[in-house]
Amino acid sequence: MAVTAAAILLAACGSAPHKPSSSQRRNPASAVPIAKNLGWSMTPAAAPPADAANDVLFRAIGLVGTPYRWGGNTPQGGFDCSGLINYIYVTSTGLRLPRTSAEMADLDKPKVREGELASGDLVFFGRGHITHVGVYVGKGRFVHAPNSGGTVRLDDLDGAYWKENFAYGRRVLN
Repeated sequence: MAVTAAAILLAACGSAPHKPSSSQRRNPASAVPIAKNLGWSMTPAAAPPADAANDVLFRAIGLVGTPYRWGGNTPQGGFDCSGLINYIYVTSTGLRLPRTSAEMADLDKPKVREGELASGDLVFFGRGHITHVGVYVGKGRFVHAPNSGGTVRLDDLDGAYWKENFAYGRRVLN
């Protein structure tokens, strides 16, 4: 029962964010800011900087405790799983990733098994299809935005749910 509940809560991470309500469309101040409004470069970097893995690691750890918000992509508005990963990579390396966890999982980057993970690798979870993504920070731990009502947190890959639902990693920084 608990596994089913956890799977349902995580399913939102694998889907696209919902459209803003009519009040959000009328009142831009209530809408979640997007990257172009924050002055980020929306042009993908030609190559990640040499110390990109450290930058990703520190940015990810620094966001622990930020509230979860489905469709969220900023510290001020909260994060869903893929919004968190995008924010980490854009602000620490200049790399722009696809918006959803499933699209990130389909990147043309090397797949990595659990025992081969390195800091900065993406970690994917799901059974049958990808429903969740986090960023590996080392020593068997990853940072992610797990579910509604929660916050960005640091978890162990060996946790019962995560171990059972780990699919693979992707090495984005190479």
